[in-house]
Amino acid sequence: MKSKRVGPPDGGYGWVVVASAFFAMGLTGAVLKNIGLFFLDIQSHFGVLTSTTSWVSSTTIAMFHIGAPAASALTLRFSQRVVIVLGGVLCTLGMSLASLDINLPWLYLTLGVLQGTGISFSWVPAISMVNHYFSRWRPIAYAIASSGECVFAIVFSPLFKWLIEMYSWQGALLIIGGLQFNLCVCGALMRPLEATRAPHMNLKESAEDSAAALPPKKKAVFQCGLLKKPELLLYILFAIFAAAGFFTPTLFLVPFANSLGIDKYWPAFILSVMAVADLAGRLFCGWLANMRLLRNLQLLTIVTMLLGVVLLLLPISHNYWSVLVFASIYGFLFGCMVAIHVTSIVDIVSLEGFDSGLGLFMLFRSIGGFLGPPAGGWLVDKANNFSAAFSLSGFCLVTSAVFVVVVDRLIQRRKSVEAAGHQTIHYQGDGETGKIEGLIIAQES
Repeated sequence: MKSKRVGPPDGGYGWVVVASAFFAMGLTGAVLKNIGLFFLDIQSHFGVLTSTTSWVSSTTIAMFHIGAPAASALTLRFSQRVVIVLGGVLCTLGMSLASLDINLPWLYLTLGVLQGTGISFSWVPAISMVNHYFSRWRPIAYAIASSGECVFAIVFSPLFKWLIEMYSWQGALLIIGGLQFNLCVCGALMRPLEATRAPHMNLKESAEDSAAALPPKKKAVFQCGLLKKPELLLYILFAIFAAAGFFTPTLFLVPFANSLGIDKYWPAFILSVMAVADLAGRLFCGWLANMRLLRNLQLLTIVTMLLGVVLLLLPISHNYWSVLVFASIYGFLFGCMVAIHVTSIVDIVSLEGFDSGLGLFMLFRSIGGFLGPPAGGWLVDKANNFSAAFSLSGFCLVTSAVFVVVVDRLIQRRKSVEAAGHQTIHYQGDGETGKIEGLIIAQES
């Protein structure tokens, strides 16, 4: 008896899933990336310190990560489709209620908690769906899907600025909430995969396809036990430091440009250029990862280290063009990092544990995302310039790269031990001639 499907489609309707995830990434990640455009308006409206205003975006980022385990658990319990639709409703509700402009704590609740949770519930299942639909082409499929964040960011940067000037920041939030309601359409296009098995398949094919397919409902449980893996724990430390580093620059880049005397639409244009570079980085690194010239974790170490160095050097910029150059390099390297840092989780916990691993990864990464922006804002208030925030970000990213090196070494050592342990020597002897033949069979780990 043959099964109807053996393993990931690696194409077909999978490309519809990629297209849907592309729009989902744009309506979530691009909005989060451009939230800094509201920073100065909200700060001046309420007349508070930079660090106090930072808690709005910090709460959004934190809830984006904290909601990931719940999103993963709901995905395993129901389906990606249901959770993405729910995320779209929460995003729209958060933006709409935030536009009421009651007080600053109200923004913490609506623009922070509701919007952040909605983004998480839309982002995590979309990423999960792409990874389950593809195996061979997974790196490039994920790169294309995640590039939606960049394409939308290119459009959203000047659009949000224009909306703020035309309708005030309150009206802009209401309109953006309406746009995010399209996440429900993205969710409706996510057709769940059903895990099937073929009895005639050999052991290796059966193991690969079972891991690649979505787990059967009776086994669809959130695996907290993955935290016992030292590789995942170290990768979580990488996530914490990296999140503290790469969320801060997008928040303070526009105010930094304004502090140099650059005003009007030019700061928003810098974000658009950075988004173009981000797009190029994601597609380039996705293609490079698919070439298998370097291991994913090796590639991640290189781009993370370079990203940290660029941020450490960014404060030397003193005019528009130098800021633009550094922002472009930052955007390209950021795109390279984003293209592989999530798919690398598969190398650590396998695809069978990917949903749970992603949820845990995002949950603990919230620590860095929650503390990074306020810490940067506090340094800005103390030093009275934005350079301190970029220096902090660069230091955190360089530190995070060290953990990736250790994770890669542990994984390679584990694979070597498993390969040696799976080698079995079989001897066949001929009783008449006394001839002995040896056969060594090595099974793949």
